Amino acid sequence: MQTQQGQISIFLMAKRLYKSDGVLGFYNGLSASVLRQLTYSMTRFSVYDVGRKALTKDGRHMPFYEKVLLAGTAGAMGGFVGTPPDMVNVRMQNDVKLPPEQRRNYKHALDGLYRVFKEEGPIKMFNGATMATSRAVLVTVGQLAFYDQIKGMLLGSVMFKKDNEILHFTSSFCAGGIATLLTMPLDVMKTRMMNAPTGKYKNILACAVDIGKNGPLGFFKGFMPAFVRLGPHTILTFMFLEQIRMHFGDDPEPAASS
Repeated sequence: MQTQQGQISIFLMAKRLYKSDGVLGFYNGLSASVLRQLTYSMTRFSVYDVGRKALTKDGRHMPFYEKVLLAGTAGAMGGFVGTPPDMVNVRMQNDVKLPPEQRRNYKHALDGLYRVFKEEGPIKMFNGATMATSRAVLVTVGQLAFYDQIKGMLLGSVMFKKDNEILHFTSSFCAGGIATLLTMPLDVMKTRMMNAPTGKYKNILACAVDIGKNGPLGFFKGFMPAFVRLGPHTILTFMFLEQIRMHFGDDPEPAASS
């Protein structure tokens, strides 16, 4: 019954959105989403790549703990930088749920950033930075550190003797699964807190204790839908990134991990 009601509400929401804003209404926040990727993803990938090259000069092997530390640092920087466009993105998408007189009606991402800065102050632009940064650290460790580690372990094995697309796909598939696994507890707590009645949870620790009452698997509820969202994103990112590296990059020929 709840599922049916959920389907009806989604259908009615889509119908209402189409009537009020047309087809473009389904893409509210697109400019903010693109801007977030240009800040968040570009920062974490760039920091990690520059750091990796610096730490592997002259053929030095980079141990896994260094990859994790570097990825965590890159993720924290990317998450912090990407917080303002992420907040604007959430607000633009949430506008359709509000009555017309309560909508912020940002024209685009830059207009949203300018208005938040002017009307609410620069500090407000980083509202939610702690949660965003924490998640970015876990995502980046799962994606970048584990991708490099898995790729190095597989390269030179019986199945993967050359650095090719099959190796990239396999490594990125595994990295996407690990990134989903690492971020699931935080995402579950975030969703639970956002949907909980006001005052139910004093803080994120109280939310974690409540979820933990149902056992550790409660923190991984909805793993497959989460992987369907993050997995293909990780795979496509590294498939394209490796092609850019191979044809336009200056990386040395990769070596198998010991």
